Amino acid sequence: MKKLCFAAAVLVLSCNGSQKAISENTALAPEKPDVTNLAASISEEELREHLYAYASDDFEGRETGKEGQKKAVAYIQNAYEDLGIPGALKDGAYFQKVPLEMAKLPSGTMAIGNQVMENGQGFLTFSGVEGDFDSVVYVGYGIETENYSDYKGIDVRGKLVLLKAGEPKNADGTYLLTGTKEASKWSNISESIEKRTEVAMAKGAAAMIYVDEENFSRYNRYFEYMKANDGGSMDLVSTEEKPGMILLKEEHAKTIFPDFETQLTAEVLPANLKFNIESKNEKVDSENVVAFIRGSEYPEEYVVISSHLDHIGVNAKGEINNGADDDGSGTVAMLEIAEAFKMAADEGMVPKRSVVFLHVTGEEKGLLGSRYYTDVDPVFPLNQTVANLNIDMIGRVDPKREGNRNYIYLIGSDKLSTELHELSENVNSKYTKVELDYTYNDENDPNRFYYRSDHYNFAKNNIPIIFYFNGTHADYHRPGDTPDKINYDLLKNRAQLVFHTAWEISNRDSRLVVDKAAK
Repeated sequence: MKKLCFAAAVLVLSCNGSQKAISENTALAPEKPDVTNLAASISEEELREHLYAYASDDFEGRETGKEGQKKAVAYIQNAYEDLGIPGALKDGAYFQKVPLEMAKLPSGTMAIGNQVMENGQGFLTFSGVEGDFDSVVYVGYGIETENYSDYKGIDVRGKLVLLKAGEPKNADGTYLLTGTKEASKWSNISESIEKRTEVAMAKGAAAMIYVDEENFSRYNRYFEYMKANDGGSMDLVSTEEKPGMILLKEEHAKTIFPDFETQLTAEVLPANLKFNIESKNEKVDSENVVAFIRGSEYPEEYVVISSHLDHIGVNAKGEINNGADDDGSGTVAMLEIAEAFKMAADEGMVPKRSVVFLHVTGEEKGLLGSRYYTDVDPVFPLNQTVANLNIDMIGRVDPKREGNRNYIYLIGSDKLSTELHELSENVNSKYTKVELDYTYNDENDPNRFYYRSDHYNFAKNNIPIIFYFNGTHADYHRPGDTPDKINYDLLKNRAQLVFHTAWEISNRDSRLVVDKAAK
């Protein structure tokens, strides 16, 4: 999971032996097809064998673009070839190249009149910004929707824009955009910058100054971490020129425009602003792995099962972060789920809809592989993608759940499709009987897990999703996340739950209805 910010295993001992294993599910009456037999092919032994290889030191923590990540994609490709499941790209290829670049932390200055500040002192930016500006266009909240625009009557092409966090309210205290006491997505800390940047870019702005104390504090922690570790910021290579984005402290914004907090209407203001901030970018070579089984009746409709293949590599002390749970557990679960679907197909029970097995890169760098798939180069059309089931960390037990092990956190199942949520509940009740815990499904969850794994890039495109997650633990993003600490009985049960859910979605007579479009 993103943080804010084939050697075979031998003589493997069962992990967590002191914990009581989950009992096998009671056999159900035979069905046509007998999905219980298919699900039973997902075994602890095969999951363990895969994971001891995939999360071994040989893979060096699978950091995006590094040699260990290349070993990881080769392992996944070999597994699908052994299963006889073809790649989803041209001529049966498995790799979808994801063009990435690493931007080193920019250095340089911003000057407001005679006041000169270094990057990280009063302002933050992660991109190069250069130029002198004798004016700035204040655009209020920088919001534009179908029925509202802060840019009304203002041309910002080639200009510097100044905008602030928040959104307008009515006289009765309700939010103008929603008409209720609930704020819109424009106030969401995880989405506010991206949405405003997209509008400014579409308007042709040269650069934007964004005043948002909450995001400033959030990104300042990331800035200081990068500075201390001589790190960089990885992103997709953009074919479009994006406006430079500067996060500015309120006290300095008042120097530019004393009334920025209270004024709502756009205005062109005189200014004396100079930017001399340089960033150097390095290309990064990485790829998603995509396999699929073509559907029998609705082959142009797609059920996407996803997990991320990368992790965070080697730390400054030379210790390997193996990422057995994050997200080795999701990766090997997908391989077992794919095997169950292939067994069905070989027995003449081809799913009605096509099933796509999407292993994405760059999740730990900012959900990059999934964003490339959804926003830049979907292998299969998004408007024909029925659902995304995303698996990210399903092999451990949240310390808050000790003694009550047979659970999984479900996030997002009810956000876009009532049918998907009900289907998920019914499938679990019939087959796996895992406790479905919706603790982190709360819109106000401070952890904001809904926005922190690859399903989000599907959800923002109004594709129904379920995110399967065991919660964090003491070894999260640390060298202690190793295969011997995985609960393989739980990993099996959770993988079987995902399989049953995917099987039901792919074999329904009608595709899932989206009755709650993303705001």
